Amino acid sequence: TYFIDADRCGPMVLDALIKIKNEIDPTLTFRRSCREGICGSCAMNIDGSNTLACIKGLDEIKGDVTIYPLPHMPVVKDLVPDLTHFYAQHASIMPWLETVTNPPAKEWRQSIEDRAKLDGLYECVMCASCSTSCPSYWWNSDRYLGPAALLHAYRWIIDSRDEATGDRLDDLEDPFKLYRCHTIMNCTNTCPKGLNPAKAIAEIKKMMAERHL
Repeated sequence: TYFIDADRCGPMVLDALIKIKNEIDPTLTFRRSCREGICGSCAMNIDGSNTLACIKGLDEIKGDVTIYPLPHMPVVKDLVPDLTHFYAQHASIMPWLETVTNPPAKEWRQSIEDRAKLDGLYECVMCASCSTSCPSYWWNSDRYLGPAALLHAYRWIIDSRDEATGDRLDDLEDPFKLYRCHTIMNCTNTCPKGLNPAKAIAEIKKMMAERHL
């Protein structure tokens, strides 16, 4: 337990943590970088919800501020979870363009309409708040990819420039990788960027069903 003077501290939870580390306990360990909600480094469980410490205001919390590392993840130290497996799952969905045609002279072109389909997907900062709020991921993270990885999978599946849609769907055609999602919606409710991983997962399931009609 730490006590600080909120009147002599910045407005965000991350400001309080930095103040504690600088003035009270230099051993306190946490990740942080951009302080703008862009890098996703400072994700943690604050007042019972997963979010980013740099955009969570102290004035949003009544009473004592309770902080834990992201739930159901191995802890390296204090507020630092081990995200090795989480990042490996992201890599497994091939988060890059897959093409078979010859590269264009300048760039892969995309219409304004097709580009707009990626809105609400590409903004994910890989903070792991959604995946670590998901009960299905808690119990099946060894095989279920989780909301974050599946959100990114959908982002590449619907990219008009990508030419591996069938292969991507084939890879997700698995009882655990995709179908452990039971639409609990914790992922969408907790996302600090206001994204909707549950909708992305539902769209993948819809595409799976349609390809078998």
